[in-house]
Amino acid sequence: MLRVGLLGAGRIGAVHASTIAAHPGSALVAVSDINATAAGTLAARHGAEAGDTQAIIDDPDIDAVLIATSTDTHSDLIERATAAGKAVFCEKPVDLSLARAQECQKAVAANGRPVMIGFNRRFDPNFVALKTAATRGEIGKPELLTLTSFDPAPPPVAYVRVSGGLFRDMMIHDFDMANFLMGGAPATVSAVGSAIVDPEIGAAGDVDTAVVTLSYGDGRIAVIKNSRRAAYGYDQRIELLGSKGLLQAQNVLENTVVKSTAEGVTGAKPTYFFLERYMPAYRAEWAGFVEAVSEGAVPPVTLADGVAALAMAEAATLSLRTGAPVPLEA
Repeated sequence: MLRVGLLGAGRIGAVHASTIAAHPGSALVAVSDINATAAGTLAARHGAEAGDTQAIIDDPDIDAVLIATSTDTHSDLIERATAAGKAVFCEKPVDLSLARAQECQKAVAANGRPVMIGFNRRFDPNFVALKTAATRGEIGKPELLTLTSFDPAPPPVAYVRVSGGLFRDMMIHDFDMANFLMGGAPATVSAVGSAIVDPEIGAAGDVDTAVVTLSYGDGRIAVIKNSRRAAYGYDQRIELLGSKGLLQAQNVLENTVVKSTAEGVTGAKPTYFFLERYMPAYRAEWAGFVEAVSEGAVPPVTLADGVAALAMAEAATLSLRTGAPVPLEA
């Protein structure tokens, strides 16, 4: 039984608390948060104890920690936890700074404990099926990838100011999915973006609408489209064109009912947001972590994967500012 301490009792912390508690191979034993009331409430819900972050990290009876705190704390907590001998699952991104994330990567290598980064979309059943079909060569060589990720509504501007921006906070999932589906990082990153959904997001120095083009050394291309607003719901689609065909993963809908009348044909909207859309992926993601730690295997999403996605986010940020493609370091 993997005994787990949860650092962070906010919205995503609550999601992870449920997956930890529900898995037969793990037990949630402690929760910490800068908001002691939130930590106490979440801990009580799952029969755990509320405690201090450092005490959880130092507790020899805790095998692993799950980091669901603010992004600016991730690298520090990863380093402290692995130095204390803990296995670590950390929500994305690794850090707000690529240089700091790279320092963290070196420290973790020296500490010798496994770290998994929370890119849950790799575990979505539909996306897994698409990846499996592509790996089997069912569409030949993948040549053109299109990732669509539209949120139903923008977050509060206060969140935008501390999130690291759209590329680090939102599109980073798509950067990781591109690496996952294309088998590695691109050669160059080109970005365009604007703040047309909410001018306050622009005033905060960020964009809410963006397109990024990834160019690979062998001529393949990936296009990522992000928007903070889709009036019809949470739009999450993948299209992968290969030399012998096309693979598509469509939206998960609120229901499968289709009405056909003389007026036309109508169906349900996509599920509203990520909690409704990706709960199966969160459960599968945690199961992958528990299995890897229990078997002493490499986690299915590594710290290096997290650093690679962050490097692409920083390249996109630079490309947006300069208007030029940005090469990635080999």
